[in-house]
Amino acid sequence: MTRVAIAHDYLTQRGGAERVVLAMTRAFPDAPVYTALYNASTTFPEFRGVEIRSTWLDEIPVLRRRHRLALPLLAPAFGRVEVEADVVVCSSSGWSHGIATGGRKIVYCHTPARWLYDGARYIGGRKGAAWAALSVLRPYLLRWDRRSALGADRYLANSTVIQRRIRDAYGIAADVVPAPPGMRESDERIPVDGVEPGFFLCVSRLLPYKNVHAVIGAFAGLDGARLIVVGDGPEAARLRALASPSVRLVGSVSDGELRWLYANCIAVVAAAHEDYGLTPLEAAVFGRPSVTLRGGGFLDTVVDGKTGVFFDHPEPAEIRAAVTAASARAWDEAALRAHANSFSEHRFGERLRAHVDQEAALC
Repeated sequence: MTRVAIAHDYLTQRGGAERVVLAMTRAFPDAPVYTALYNASTTFPEFRGVEIRSTWLDEIPVLRRRHRLALPLLAPAFGRVEVEADVVVCSSSGWSHGIATGGRKIVYCHTPARWLYDGARYIGGRKGAAWAALSVLRPYLLRWDRRSALGADRYLANSTVIQRRIRDAYGIAADVVPAPPGMRESDERIPVDGVEPGFFLCVSRLLPYKNVHAVIGAFAGLDGARLIVVGDGPEAARLRALASPSVRLVGSVSDGELRWLYANCIAVVAAAHEDYGLTPLEAAVFGRPSVTLRGGGFLDTVVDGKTGVFFDHPEPAEIRAAVTAASARAWDEAALRAHANSFSEHRFGERLRAHVDQEAALC
């Protein structure tokens, strides 16, 4: 039997990349997960049933709570880990691809490191000790990152835009294996206190490049339209100050509450420069359309006029016009669900296992 291990940058939050890792653990149920940091209280509870092997950084409690402080330390931390497995699958957005193994290494790339290749957009004007350290270390980290990438036996991309970024950053030709939506329509739904059905929904980490401020600004001029924002992050206080009475930021919610929000919204709205357009797929699971930026991973997961409406720039006026257009359309819920099913976890698992089997045959 092929011995498979999984690696991921850090397990300290609840986002799309972490959902992909959970899907990987279901595709390879005996695989341990190697990660720099693990905070059971802030990531998905399903990880409690997985064998997690963390690095020495995990012994520093403040880093489990504030993983961005650890960014300059992640390269040497992963460089000290050697995994004994036939095939290691690295779920990476910048660090876990540096892990060492005597077997074969497959990198499932969510994006080449944003803080190395797109730092201005990623940091969005926020600067601190971690960012200063990254700036000083950037030449070293670039060399480490490219050496780590070229040390992999196979690269997989989650979308065509990331496929292009991998080619531009490393000169590597990657196959695209789309990530599955992390929601199932049949699972329990838990109503959110004080929220009535018939709202628009934005699900996002509250980071500068997610452009949640532009979505909030769009609803300031939409009479009668309500917006619910799910997520947390460094921008939370600023965004709450910007929100009009028709906008409510609810912070982090449970999966049951998120399923209820998807099922009871009119549409999801997303203005981020996304590597992979996950929220439109999750909305489509529940037969709901999307209003998204025309770019990035959304081009792979939204079909214009069939599963959603695009706008061209993350500006309130354009978002407002697209929301109005989506409200005026009649959407085919069966077509939306069928679209989501074409990205199912079953198909993701099959494709990933096929790549692992091909590499295992070369051991």
